[in-house]
Amino acid sequence: MKADVELDAIGLLCPLPVLKARKRLKSMQTGQVLCVLASDPAAVVDIPHFCAESGHELLSSTPRDGATAYYIRHA
Repeated sequence: MKADVELDAIGLLCPLPVLKARKRLKSMQTGQVLCVLASDPAAVVDIPHFCAESGHELLSSTPRDGATAYYIRHA
């Protein structure tokens, strides 16, 4: 999957991956895709919850380079 912007949150612990994703999404346009790379085990719950609460669409989450890549479409 191709992202418009990639955010490296590897090594950051909850809630930093979500907070950084929120900040980055604010500067993006509707329909653009953000890829968040996160290694925090809590991100598997936090990022989908953030998307559901904020109206963004979680397109996929896939393992990548020892972390997980979360693809989020800006609503």
